[in-house]
Amino acid sequence: MSESEEHINGEKEMNFGGHLTELRNRLIVTAIVFVLFFIVGFLNVKSIYTFFVNDIDMQLTVISPAEIVWIYFSMAGLIALAATIPIIAYQLWAFVSPALTPKEKRVSLAYIPGSLILFVLGLVFGYIVFIKLIFPFLLSLNDGMFNVMFTVERYFGFLLKITTPFAFLFELPILTMFLTSLGILTPAFMVKNRKYAYFVLIVIGVLITPPDFVLQIVVAIPLIIIYEISIQLCKVVYKKKQAQHEAFMNE
Repeated sequence: MSESEEHINGEKEMNFGGHLTELRNRLIVTAIVFVLFFIVGFLNVKSIYTFFVNDIDMQLTVISPAEIVWIYFSMAGLIALAATIPIIAYQLWAFVSPALTPKEKRVSLAYIPGSLILFVLGLVFGYIVFIKLIFPFLLSLNDGMFNVMFTVERYFGFLLKITTPFAFLFELPILTMFLTSLGILTPAFMVKNRKYAYFVLIVIGVLITPPDFVLQIVVAIPLIIIYEISIQLCKVVYKKKQAQHEAFMNE
């Protein structure tokens, strides 16, 4: 191997090592922020818990000390996750930003606040679906046959199972716009794979709802609408990107 080839390989190894170091540092920063917000959530669990149980007409039960610990960690973890979403988005943006043009940096940076807003909207939507549709439906199946009693762990475990997927799925429009602005995603790809996306979204709707066809349709339709909105946003970003490219080529 010649000296020039050794030099090039050495630079590649240094660049790869530098990227790994940068990625590690960004993951550490994200983890630290998550822990800080986790502590904030942990110290305010009582207020968070009160907010969630205000909409149900029953007293939840604790049958073991571990459940008390579980609810503290679950509530604090949910708050930390929601608050860390924009930090994760920023760290991702900062990691890929050296490969972007100045305009792409400005445009993609604007997506970060939207990531938090959509995550919270997803949680709210999931919570409304649970409180207004799913929970009443499940209680209606009782029809006076049983003495209804829910433990804290079982109730909130089921609640989080319903709401969390909505929170992440509501991130789809922002993720779509970001990937399109990077040239990774195109409207044609999303349209071509629409039927597969619909199938996945319907499966998700089935998994997070009780075995009732109407409820599953009610949940699946908003998810499909989100995908269609994502396609339209992808088209808008893609057209702007194409127009910018053509303007640059004509200069």
